[in-house]
Amino acid sequence: MPRERAALVLAATPIGDSRDASPRLLEELVGADVVAAEDTRRLRRLTDRLGVSVGGEVLSYHEHNEAARTPDLVARIAAGQRLLLVTDAGMPSVSDPGYRLVSACVAADLPVTCVPGPSAVLMALAVSGLPVDRFCFEGFLPRRTGERERALAQLASEPRTMVFFEAPHRLAATLTSMATVLGEDRPAAVCRELTKTYEEVRRGGLAELAEWAADGVRGEVTVVVSGLDPAAGPAVEAADVLPEILRRAAAGERLKDVCREVASRTGLSVKALYDAAVAARS
Repeated sequence: MPRERAALVLAATPIGDSRDASPRLLEELVGADVVAAEDTRRLRRLTDRLGVSVGGEVLSYHEHNEAARTPDLVARIAAGQRLLLVTDAGMPSVSDPGYRLVSACVAADLPVTCVPGPSAVLMALAVSGLPVDRFCFEGFLPRRTGERERALAQLASEPRTMVFFEAPHRLAATLTSMATVLGEDRPAAVCRELTKTYEEVRRGGLAELAEWAADGVRGEVTVVVSGLDPAAGPAVEAADVLPEILRRAAAGERLKDVCREVASRTGLSVKALYDAAVAARS
């Protein structure tokens, strides 16, 4: 059965090396009625390297205008146009604009398809040397230390390999937080500048990687962290979370409820947490 002309087409673009562009990406760039790009200037540089010209109208579609622009793009597809969505690198909607448009098209019963291609998440997993049979993608962690460590605490007992994106200037702080919450020796890999000239993969324990990153790191970064080995037990101890429990209880939360919530995200015993809190208050 021939493909439908009117559709939203999500297309992966190279994450570094333009030679990774697929023939189908080139075909869609030339043949789409509309190309919605996260950065139209980057799109122009990509098409220049690929030696192709966009055949249709080019529009910007990024985090600052996607809410306002989505209804118009949906209307264009409903009217019979083929719309190609690309971001600066990788697959749209994966930590990039796209989800809102996909959701709107699904709600309107419009066709949504995909041109597969480069993925920093999958490449980092493949070269990390860590288990890849089960994994989860966590995107960017919060910037503030307290919020970041609370988010990591919820992942402390996660058994699957975890993948994160991070800005190079925050990498050292993030790895330090990971070492604090998940354990200094937790195996991890920092994948930098994937597919580019200065591609680098550093493997080791989180504390070791944090020390390496302290001198500064450049480029696009993907971090892969091993999940918790069920035989290893909880990654944190009651003493690590006791200050939080006491603070929340003092603020008016019911002690048992706080202990139950903290236990659910750390793997610690509710009873052990409760007993430690009662002892600390007496």
